[in-house]
Amino acid sequence: MGSILSFLKFVFKYKNGIVDQIMFYVSMICAFAVIFNVGYVRDPNLANLLDHIINAMFYVLFIMTGLRTASSIFALKRVEVEHYSGLVILSYFALIIIARFASVPAVDLFGKDQWIYLGIYLVFIAELSKSTLFFDNFYFNPTILFVISFFALILIGTVLLMLPRTTIEAPLSFIDALFMATSAVCITGLSVTDISTNFSLFGQTIILVLIQIGGLGIMTFTGFFGYFFSGGFSFKNQLMFGEILGENKVGSVVKTLLTIIFITLLFELLGALLIFSTLDAALFPSLGNQVFFAIFHSVSSFCNAGFSILTDGITNDGYKFNYNFQLALSVLFILGGLGFGIVLNIYSYVKDSCIYWYHRLVTKKNYKHKAWNFSFNSKLVLACNAVVVVLATIFFFLLERNKTLSLEQGQMGEWITSFFMANASRSAGFNSVDLSFVSMPTVLLIILLMWVGASPGSTGGGVKVTTIAVSIMNIIALARGKEHIELFKRRIAGESVHKAFAIILLSLFTIGVSFMLLVFSDPDKSFKALLFEAVSAYTTCGLSLGITPSLSVAGKFIVMMTMFVGRVGTLTLLVAFIKNITRRNYTFPEEKILY
Repeated sequence: MGSILSFLKFVFKYKNGIVDQIMFYVSMICAFAVIFNVGYVRDPNLANLLDHIINAMFYVLFIMTGLRTASSIFALKRVEVEHYSGLVILSYFALIIIARFASVPAVDLFGKDQWIYLGIYLVFIAELSKSTLFFDNFYFNPTILFVISFFALILIGTVLLMLPRTTIEAPLSFIDALFMATSAVCITGLSVTDISTNFSLFGQTIILVLIQIGGLGIMTFTGFFGYFFSGGFSFKNQLMFGEILGENKVGSVVKTLLTIIFITLLFELLGALLIFSTLDAALFPSLGNQVFFAIFHSVSSFCNAGFSILTDGITNDGYKFNYNFQLALSVLFILGGLGFGIVLNIYSYVKDSCIYWYHRLVTKKNYKHKAWNFSFNSKLVLACNAVVVVLATIFFFLLERNKTLSLEQGQMGEWITSFFMANASRSAGFNSVDLSFVSMPTVLLIILLMWVGASPGSTGGGVKVTTIAVSIMNIIALARGKEHIELFKRRIAGESVHKAFAIILLSLFTIGVSFMLLVFSDPDKSFKALLFEAVSAYTTCGLSLGITPSLSVAGKFIVMMTMFVGRVGTLTLLVAFIKNITRRNYTFPEEKILY
């Protein structure tokens, strides 16, 4: 026994990298086998053979994971952080095996092949994540890495969407697959094909995963899984992820990363339950379809993606007058559009209030907690969003009450539709009215709302409400003869004002260039439709006047580039490739410019 223990200690101290590599390559082979079987194979005999091979691989991975985790714990004589992932995966594998071989009605659902596929990918992600924190070996500008990560995810999504079994009819061409992948990763929602009728469940799942990863950012997921499966971050990793996440305190990087993931998944879960409660079960062939529908629209709404697996979207006859469903979507995309910091502020405030009232009403104990105050940015964002939400809803109602809103059921339906459309136009990309029938003033209102967008640090697009607010306040301050902007007893930094005007000018320039290029590439389309498309692409909103599928190849490429630039940010790209880090120890004399 002593020699075995010594051997295990030697392996997991000096040869642990070799063990990880073996697990990585085995899990990678299994993952590719699953993709090949689910996305490519159409022959029933070959599919049956691959099913048996994948099932065998699943049990091999279970045994290997169990042996490695148990041997590592046995050798170290304690459970470390890096062992938690192995124990979680083993528990999941055990649940599937029990479901497949034991007659336990409570877990029968987990006996299906889809759960085996998920288990294989859990192992693959675990092993891949241990290798993703490779940034200690060489230096990457975090901003450039952020851009590259989106580009890489788009290419992976393109390959997956080109698989034959992704679509029900003919497979997507390269340009169409690239367009759909870009739209999903950039959480835009523009589509060259109807994913509700032309995409299989496998294809819709790919879109769902791309939306989720694109909404949070692939680096956020990489950091989360890398931390969870490898047991920690190096100091250099913390510096890099701190810059990507906008976290100034190095010691708070891990907490911020985990909080973003937790808040997102929590609200998406609650949103899925809320959406599920608003659905009519008679419209679905099975409970599984209803659950998938709720999850898909919850993720799509919270990430402000605008994708729907409904034919004709929210204007579908079965959902157009389901106002509870529309309100559930509205809550999700408004929360997603507020930004993670503000959502965390709200979550913490609600949690502390619930704990306080629980102790006061139930335990009858004095619960002491420090007062929770919203930060300056939270106050500004909430105030700006409140103004935009109210004004946009009122203007949409006034412009459309005798037109498209006349088809709604009662005045309450008119106001709910106005609320839904006014807020979905900012970034979510859903529409419960046919945009082909809205008046020209309403089209201009929607273009303005798309351009204004959501909040900074959120899944929404646009130039952001705070950018517009700072610009307007700067104009007011200049008119009053003030040198600085003052709000909530604070003075806004000059750098923020400079960035606000830079973002506005860059957005107008990018939209203008995109619009001009579309005019040349698709001269048969109307100026109104092309301008609407350019604004929607840049602001990652996803609304369209119906020309997206009929765009030329050049037009689709222009829209793709506009979506990518809009999602990553024009200013971010400029900072990544032009920023001069050389510091000078002198300043030039100041001069005033005549206007």
